[in-house]
Amino acid sequence: MIKVLLADDHTVVRQGLRHILETAGDFEVVGEAGDGAAALDLANRVDADVLLLDLSMPECTGLDLIGHIREAAPQLRILIVTMHAEQQYVARAFSAGAAGYMTKESAGLELISALKKLATGGVYISVPIAERLAGKLREPGHASAHQRLSRRELDILRRLARGKSVTEIATELERSVKTVSTYKQRILEKLELPHEAALIRYAVRHHLIDAEEEE
Repeated sequence: MIKVLLADDHTVVRQGLRHILETAGDFEVVGEAGDGAAALDLANRVDADVLLLDLSMPECTGLDLIGHIREAAPQLRILIVTMHAEQQYVARAFSAGAAGYMTKESAGLELISALKKLATGGVYISVPIAERLAGKLREPGHASAHQRLSRRELDILRRLARGKSVTEIATELERSVKTVSTYKQRILEKLELPHEAALIRYAVRHHLIDAEEEE
């Protein structure tokens, strides 16, 4: 019998996951949590094999929780079940110590297989996410993400990477702060980066700070 913990802030989601597991057999739900603090408490107190963890949790996000739970219960395997299918979330979750990652849309079809694989020491990534990642690898020449940016977006990326604030960039370009903020958000989305610090690291890694714009 595989012992499972459920951590999601939506009661309906937890009920749906519990129903899938109880219908399948071979699983026992031994605890539920609706926020980050409760999830960490469960991991500390309850003997379980796998934790199903949402990334969007009150009090402490799923990504932060992964590390804390790994310290508290290193034997507990963590399967992320989330709405976030973006590559950066997948990479950060596995880097933090998760053993599996799937979207909530995939749970009905793949949850049982994922749990059995994790319980036996394997790792799991849902089919839609794996296909998306594979599609990126098949892109011609594996083009860098910043090559999809417009000239204006690339210009703002470089200014941000040089340490300019949104307000400073708005003044320099004679644009509103709101417009530049929109550009910044669009750049983060296109590069699939979670925040400005990651954007700066990306610019440095790809030598964009001192590169001249193409005429």
